[in-house]
Amino acid sequence: MKSRKALVIAALCLLTTGAVYAKLPVPPMTDEQKAKADEAKAKAADAAKKEGEQLAKAQDRVTSRYIQQQKAKGVAVKSTPIAAAAPAAPAAAAPAKKK
Repeated sequence: MKSRKALVIAALCLLTTGAVYAKLPVPPMTDEQKAKADEAKAKAADAAKKEGEQLAKAQDRVTSRYIQQQKAKGVAVKSTPIAAAAPAAPAAAAPAKKK
């Protein structure tokens, strides 16, 4: 009797586990929330742009200092200009599924 009761409880637990872990749908955003999200996105993009510019300036300073040190030692160093990264190619279209 006890084993049957334990088996029923275990089966109920297994059946309800899916419902517990089911993902709830995201509620639709209000206009205010959309505006706030767009503002945060723009702010993050601006911060990333500024960080990129600061990184480039720091790299230029390090490069110029290295070149000056090498010139002082009598070693000729040529800096290699690095072209800006090309924009990412759009994702290839998914191949059509055959039936």
